[in-house]
Amino acid sequence: MTEFPPDIVDAVAAHMNADHPDDSLVIVQAFAEPTATAAQMTGLDSDAGYWDATVGSERLEVKVAWLAPISNRAAIRTAVVELYDAGRAKLGLPAR
Repeated sequence: MTEFPPDIVDAVAAHMNADHPDDSLVIVQAFAEPTATAAQMTGLDSDAGYWDATVGSERLEVKVAWLAPISNRAAIRTAVVELYDAGRAKLGLPAR
């Protein structure tokens, strides 16, 4: 497993939480907690992304593996988009 520097992890999480909260929710619902009503990215490494999922009145930490391990900063965006697209298809949601 490759750890990314904290500034990269923080920047990706901040971007996902500010600009793509619905995408995070699709990922969490498809691969971790189907009844989640909200999801906030909390971290990532080369193997997975991590989210806090709201399920009922609870917040649960979930780990969702990337479809393929990643090894550099440039691959993070591709991994998130691939996971979102796979999640959308799994949930039967239309393409954007």
